[in-house]
Amino acid sequence: MIRSKSTCGEIEPMLQPRRIAPNAWTPIGVDALEANALDVVRSTDNRSVIAGPGAGKTELLAQRAAYLLQTGGSPQPQRILAICFKRDAATNLAARVRSRCRPEHAARLDSLTFDAFAKSIVDRFGQALPQPWRPTADYQIFFTNPRAYDDFLRTLGNPPAVLGTRDEIETITSVDFERLHLFGAPLPEEPQPPQTVPQWAAARWWKASLRGPKGSFLSFPMIGRLAELSLRVNPMARQALALTYSHLFLDEFQDTTQIQYDLVKTVFLKTSTVVTAVGDNKQQIMRWAMAMDKPFLAMEHDFGAKRTPLLSNYRSSPDLVRIQHVLAKALDDRSVKPVSKTKVSVSGDCCAVWDFSSPDAEAKTLAEFIQAQMEEHGLGPRDFVLLVRQKAASYVPLLSAALADHGITLRNEAAEIGAVRLQELLSEELSGSVIGFVRVASTDRAGQAWADCLSALGSLRGLPQTDERANLRLEREVETFAAEFRNKYPAPVTTSVKAAALVSDVLDFIGRSQLIAASPAYRQGDWMEKVSKAVARHLFESCVGQSDWLTALDVYEGAQSLPLMTIHKSKGLEYHTVIFVGLDDGAWWSFADDHVEATAGFFVAFTRAKQRVLFTYCPKRGARETISALYELLRMAGVPIIDAG
Repeated sequence: MIRSKSTCGEIEPMLQPRRIAPNAWTPIGVDALEANALDVVRSTDNRSVIAGPGAGKTELLAQRAAYLLQTGGSPQPQRILAICFKRDAATNLAARVRSRCRPEHAARLDSLTFDAFAKSIVDRFGQALPQPWRPTADYQIFFTNPRAYDDFLRTLGNPPAVLGTRDEIETITSVDFERLHLFGAPLPEEPQPPQTVPQWAAARWWKASLRGPKGSFLSFPMIGRLAELSLRVNPMARQALALTYSHLFLDEFQDTTQIQYDLVKTVFLKTSTVVTAVGDNKQQIMRWAMAMDKPFLAMEHDFGAKRTPLLSNYRSSPDLVRIQHVLAKALDDRSVKPVSKTKVSVSGDCCAVWDFSSPDAEAKTLAEFIQAQMEEHGLGPRDFVLLVRQKAASYVPLLSAALADHGITLRNEAAEIGAVRLQELLSEELSGSVIGFVRVASTDRAGQAWADCLSALGSLRGLPQTDERANLRLEREVETFAAEFRNKYPAPVTTSVKAAALVSDVLDFIGRSQLIAASPAYRQGDWMEKVSKAVARHLFESCVGQSDWLTALDVYEGAQSLPLMTIHKSKGLEYHTVIFVGLDDGAWWSFADDHVEATAGFFVAFTRAKQRVLFTYCPKRGARETISALYELLRMAGVPIIDAG
């Protein structure tokens, strides 16, 4: 057993027996689960779990994993596959399972994003695809956007005369091109001759992407379609993959695309794998990214999944839950009001719209309010979040300056660090590994980081948890690395060159090949290099002006900063107080195009809060006519509009 340097002693799950009888198992780390949640945890059939905000969706999956692993419900050598929509959600779920299970149990959970799962399939079986669909082994990944599709269609040239005219290309929108023509259906085993102009254009896109002069360039939707085809034409690989996993978890299922769902069906439909899909249609905010219209109905029809609702809200106070229910009814008139399990801890309005005469007045008042609330309730900067609809950077100058006057640092989580957004960088495996080992190497009392790094390194190197001698050697190896690190980097780095060298040194110790093997996204292209450069750049910027490593690493992770982010990036997070800056037509310019998704985004923003939600409005940024429906919902819920200066 690895010895932990944590002052808290050994991790509690290490004390649990290796096998627990199903009727003796109880939830771990929580007081209790509601009846429906416990029913899902112990279930042996396919389930479709409708769980509203604060219902504990991730906790449910973590408890189900613990139950299956500890009771033998998932028998060795089979594993559990959890597929999440976001990388940080996948990381969070894996961490929760590690905190509840013995290492040898937790190691049998594969927690991945859909993109990582699809990529791992293409990397393993892609070279067995039919030749017309086969990408080069060193394919590159690129990220598409509507402009890329528009540019491609504009420069495409004339289609064959037998199919149609150039005018037909001009009528194809980027949305239709992506949803209907590129990815609207699974790929045929052999490309079929195009019958229409859009089909011809789609075929040209695939050919250009797969057969470019510099090799293949693939987007993640393309990888998803290729992954599904690679298993459809390879029954043995498909069967082996299905047999590997006794259970499949699908998190945030409301945002699943047809591409992703088709892949799941190809692998797991009509197999013994038990599927648990969890999500909330009222929080579907990825329709613009090809999310299915009714994924839960499809799951229930195809897999025979039993629908099970969760009825508790463990996040928000009763008053907030009451207002949330008004919003929920606008999205689903069959919505059942959940029961709040949280007590009120603030006085005054739990929700209000604050009207301001100018952005300057807005910034100053918000900064004063946040400081006062921190002092009154003993809160830290990360108990608050400033949410915006889009263009987060445009809000930074005024808000940052006003908060700085009160000693509060604003952190734009949507900022780009090289090729990686800051919020996504922090959830990258490479970033977590590097910072974890720097924290262990640079501090005498690394606490939980020490045990986490030993466990992660042992897993990367394939060391059995039961091999005490091998793990003792690993511990000594980490201690030697830490001593060498402190000698070489006694204080935070002062140049970008030193930061890059430090990152390289840590990766050399961890083992690049092992990290690549554990992280599918790093296996092709230059993504690992881009992430490595972003880590080095962010680390250097975090070290500027800092005299010790502990402070610098806290700056890197934003431990003492107030986050600013967009609605989409707030999904799955929670805060004591949510302040939505800019409830106006200017920020919500696309509301009329898809008011359902926009209202769902509004609902998601609101439901991040535990105790209070504030919306701000300033006429200089736009009117509030287009989004009058949102204001009407707030009025119906009794939310006041206050002149705040």
